[in-house]
Amino acid sequence: MTTTKKSAQRLGFKTGEAIVYPAHGVGRITAVEEQEIAGFKLELFVVSFDKDKMVLRVPTGKVSSVGMRKLAEPALVQKALDVLTGRARVKRTMWSRRAQEYEAKINSGDLISVTEVVRDLYRSEAQPEQSYSERQLYESALDRVVREIAAVNKITDTEALKLIEQSLAKSPRRAKGDVDADGDDLQEEAA
Repeated sequence: MTTTKKSAQRLGFKTGEAIVYPAHGVGRITAVEEQEIAGFKLELFVVSFDKDKMVLRVPTGKVSSVGMRKLAEPALVQKALDVLTGRARVKRTMWSRRAQEYEAKINSGDLISVTEVVRDLYRSEAQPEQSYSERQLYESALDRVVREIAAVNKITDTEALKLIEQSLAKSPRRAKGDVDADGDDLQEEAA
């Protein structure tokens, strides 16, 4: 069992460590197991996703090809929060095409890409409602960003969500002088 521990250390991942798995978000390595599958001994990271009540076994040799990575550094988290304060960049293509691009960004596991989806699909109270599919993508991206920021900053999901909402509130669409469909000043309505 000592060889299992050593090779796990070599890959830089340790039991008990929080990681990001692109298709599922933040999980925790609960164990390193060795299993025999089709006559081959295979070393596996056991990754638990408590919120989803799911356990995943990832072959240690496949870690980089599946995109499993360590949590973002605090500087990258700050950069992600800064991305949220920027102006939404929405392409003028058909929704189905944009939805595919958003889905690909969410499943990339890249914190900045997922944060861009949150920024681009965010709607303030005064803006028109989202379609069901837009809301689903937004909530999926938001959940990933919340969980990673919470894990990196060692705060609750609720506190991470507040940080994200504060950054979104600074985005240009909420700036003074913005008007809604009725021509009313949004700042006055908010007051």
